[in-house]
Amino acid sequence: MTEELPARVRRGYALGGVATGVYGTVPSLLLMPYLTEELGVGALLAGLIVFAPKAWDFVCNPLAGRVSDRVRRRDRRRPFLLVAGPMMGLGLAFIFTGPSTPFLLALAWVLAANLLAATAYAFFQVPYLAMSAEVTSDYGIRTQMMAWRVGVVTTAIAVSGVLAPWLVASAGGYRAMGAVSGLVIVAGSLAVWACTRGAPVVRSEPAGGGLGDQLRVVLGNVHARPLIAALVLQAAGTSMLLAAVAYAARVLLGDSAAGSYLFAAFVLPGVLSAPLWAWLGRRNGKRSGYAVATVVLGCGLVALVGVWTGSLLWCLVWAAVTGAGYAGIQVFPLAMLPDVAAHDARTSGRNRIGLFAGVWAGFELLGFALGPALLGVVLALGGYEGGQDSYGAAAELAVVAGTSVVPAVLVLVSLLAIRAYRLDDALRTTSREEATTR
Repeated sequence: MTEELPARVRRGYALGGVATGVYGTVPSLLLMPYLTEELGVGALLAGLIVFAPKAWDFVCNPLAGRVSDRVRRRDRRRPFLLVAGPMMGLGLAFIFTGPSTPFLLALAWVLAANLLAATAYAFFQVPYLAMSAEVTSDYGIRTQMMAWRVGVVTTAIAVSGVLAPWLVASAGGYRAMGAVSGLVIVAGSLAVWACTRGAPVVRSEPAGGGLGDQLRVVLGNVHARPLIAALVLQAAGTSMLLAAVAYAARVLLGDSAAGSYLFAAFVLPGVLSAPLWAWLGRRNGKRSGYAVATVVLGCGLVALVGVWTGSLLWCLVWAAVTGAGYAGIQVFPLAMLPDVAAHDARTSGRNRIGLFAGVWAGFELLGFALGPALLGVVLALGGYEGGQDSYGAAAELAVVAGTSVVPAVLVLVSLLAIRAYRLDDALRTTSREEATTR
């Protein structure tokens, strides 16, 4: 195993999670509050502003996959990490460092910067995901790589999720937070580019399939469809929860600083539980582990309805349970995607790994965009208006729904899609047979 993929590559690959973890966390936590509280944007419009650039990535991600598939260099994915990663950090910094007046200029700035960051993210994330299916053909190594990656991602989420709100509240505001977050993303993207130098490429099928056929190819794959359905539902639910944390802290717990405590309770168990999820996947299979993690996440979300009581302790306990489940739903699908892509390459004789990664990342971002958009709708229905000293019962109920009820429904429904995934059983059987013959 070590001979096939050096430890430097196996672990260094995970450093890309620094860039994606920070980029996924900071806007999810703070962009909606930045728009509603700092710029005075209505909740519904704020949700649409968050949604639009990520919806664009639904189109951009498959394009990024196809472009990286066509590069003929041996290290064809790595140049994208070097260019797109720093652009992603720059775009994120610009989102929070633009003008606050006049109103239309401020909105246009946020939209343009968010679009830049989202496009760069597509051209970073898609080649990055595709690499995991090309540098090894070993089922177990892929799980190990994703466990390392999830450990790095959850650490990046934990640190940025605690420090970013603190920077906003105590050390320079949104501008300082945006600049620091952007620099961390640049550093993470350069680190993974350096550590994957000389990584082997064990799959070299000729690229195939046109851009117009990408959705048909991927969604026509019986193994990819259930994973994508689960991905969208879970991404929407968890991104809605993350966007609602700041509102729950302010409206229901009466302390904006409580958002940092809740977030720390959410992500720190994830750092500790990632190796346990990897162990469970090796023991019982990835699909089984994925289902268990989803149940844990769903139960935690249901229990978070107790945020209505204003009890910080209750919320911290169940945020920890939710975070442990969240770590699991990160480990397993990211280890299953390379299995699906490699199986397609092996059976079709055509290397469409970047295509699968691109469509996957596009649907993931669509789910991440749907969460804040749904939160904006729920808050608007509850009559929420930013910058108030007190809130009515309808606004409080809307925050509870956005923090617990709606995310829980989305996550638990995804169990139906996970149940339909069948490739894992076949791969485990093949892996055991190969181990026996050796």
